Amino acid sequence: MRWIALTALTFSSLCLASFTAAAEPLVWGVKAENLEYRLGKGPKNLFAWDTEAFVGSDELKFVWRSEGEFETQADAFETLENQLLLQTPISTFFDAVAGVRAETPKGPDRLSGVIGIKGLSKQWFDVEADLFLSEYPAARLAIDYEGLLTNRIILTPSIEVNLPFNDDRARAIGAWGPKVEVGARLSYDLVDRLLSPYIGIHHERTLGESAKLRSAEGEGNQATYLVTGVRVIF
Repeated sequence: MRWIALTALTFSSLCLASFTAAAEPLVWGVKAENLEYRLGKGPKNLFAWDTEAFVGSDELKFVWRSEGEFETQADAFETLENQLLLQTPISTFFDAVAGVRAETPKGPDRLSGVIGIKGLSKQWFDVEADLFLSEYPAARLAIDYEGLLTNRIILTPSIEVNLPFNDDRARAIGAWGPKVEVGARLSYDLVDRLLSPYIGIHHERTLGESAKLRSAEGEGNQATYLVTGVRVIF
């Protein structure tokens, strides 16, 4: 498939950077941007996470990303995806990534190639933009901002938009019917940004053709949650 060839080519380009990184010391880290419990209206409550681990050098890193939602009452995953990526700098504040994504949520599993960028834009907005290449192509844009209220209290508003380009009716996804997630989390820095418990609110809504397909299956198209969790970096 063309998307496999494109992903392989991007992977090869990133691997060329490893020759310049060979003499650099090995670095590694783990970051849980969100580890949280979401309390919704009615019986549907979720445990959600957005985590990342990496190993490599400043010039080339191998990265594992995992994010998902686990519905506690149903004892089942609402969403689940894992990505294996190579990451390399392309400018002072942005890195390029390329790799593969496996989605194993309710419904059929999906495998896709990934190419994207991540970094800090002007005014220090944290930006991640990814293109997913497969039979069911899609794009994702995530933006958040850490606003310092004091040296230890931080308010982080965020928005994420997932936009499918093709129908995936087996998973109630319609072409150009986005899922939008917005939230705000108020955290307290306990240990130099390494451990930060937080509380907040999270709202998600499905629009367009995706909303119609979900409604036809008896699923809701929007939900609001109170959240409590912790952010961990080491």
